[in-house]
Amino acid sequence: MALSLFSLIILLYWVITELFTILFRFTGLPDERARFQVISLLTGCGYTTKESEMLLSNRKRRRLARITMLFGYVFNITIVSAFINVFLSLKLSQVEHYYFGIVIPLIAVAIIFLFIRVPRVRAWGDEVLQRFANRIIGQTESFNTVLPLDYIGTDSIALVTLNVIPDEYQGVSLAKTQLKAETGILVMLVEKPGEKAVAAGADTVFEVGDKLTVFGDYTVICKAFHARERFADI
Repeated sequence: MALSLFSLIILLYWVITELFTILFRFTGLPDERARFQVISLLTGCGYTTKESEMLLSNRKRRRLARITMLFGYVFNITIVSAFINVFLSLKLSQVEHYYFGIVIPLIAVAIIFLFIRVPRVRAWGDEVLQRFANRIIGQTESFNTVLPLDYIGTDSIALVTLNVIPDEYQGVSLAKTQLKAETGILVMLVEKPGEKAVAAGADTVFEVGDKLTVFGDYTVICKAFHARERFADI
């Protein structure tokens, strides 16, 4: 029973960590840095790095960080103590009927380990989850995606995949789009399907399938390219 309860707590921590990581990613924080900060906030370990400035420099992230800390505090007190009370309240005659409960948490932990550590399994899981999410919110492949890669100051380096060319950029060279002048977005690299990424030039014309490495405000990038975040690693 102790092992079963321990496994359930680990499973809950993992699920909660992933949920809050997704919320921070919505604010433009890269995946790995978001996950590290979430674990630090939920556990209350107080581990501080220079990356913590990313949370302090943004009002939405500060608010979300406060919610994460409060949730972690309440979770540690309420859930853990509840599990302990359940364990202590069981009679010896009842314990033997709960041994089968050890198997389910262990299987769940093993599945989570496979999804995290095995690249092929994780890639398959990402694809399944992406399709499931698309069905729920009615999305199709006819929208552009953006994936934060890094964070510098208040701006982000992101990878934008063009599945659809916005009307204002169709058949127009990069110089004529006025992206840098009007939005502050800098297009640094362009990767054509099956080719290596090259530096973007003034005469670059966007095409379907292009992957753009851009620098600028995350929210502005999403609006400029009509893009939504892609929950998958490169």
